[in-house]
Amino acid sequence: MAHYDEHFKNQQFTSEQLADQTFDGCHFKGCSFENCKLNYTELIDCRFSDCNFTMAKVNQVGLKEVWFRNCKLVGFDFSMCVDFLFKVEFEGCLLDYAIFSRKNMKQTRFLQCSIREADFFEVDLQKANFKACDLNGSQFENCNLQQTDFSSAANYTIEPERNKMKGARFSTSGLSGLLQKYNLIIE
Repeated sequence: MAHYDEHFKNQQFTSEQLADQTFDGCHFKGCSFENCKLNYTELIDCRFSDCNFTMAKVNQVGLKEVWFRNCKLVGFDFSMCVDFLFKVEFEGCLLDYAIFSRKNMKQTRFLQCSIREADFFEVDLQKANFKACDLNGSQFENCNLQQTDFSSAANYTIEPERNKMKGARFSTSGLSGLLQKYNLIIE
């Protein structure tokens, strides 16, 4: 079943309502997808604001030009999403414990998000922006971070030897996050 340009407000969705569905140009506000199974769901040019995806399970979900604002996506496994045309943006979201492994996320904007203990393994984040994000405990391993902006991000620990980082931007106060494994004292 396909839904075009529909608006959903303060709805509690179930797994049955979402499986094998297409949502194109839809807006979701204050909706709950808590504990839902999103199997083979396709989201195209959709907007989510103030939505809760806590403990949602995904399998072959298409996220194509999807924008999340003030959403709770704790533990969301983006690695299980379809790679074809995958494009997301986040503003003011809670992305703690999220998994982004092996995604192409070039130029993705993470604006004022909590991204604690998240897994970025083999992610292409070239020219991404982590504006005012808390990255405490997040792991970046074998990622393309070239020209990525971390200049206003906080609490990151990134090993330059394990990631491509040419042209990445950092603030002076954040340099300790690049040198942490060396146990240096930076004043």
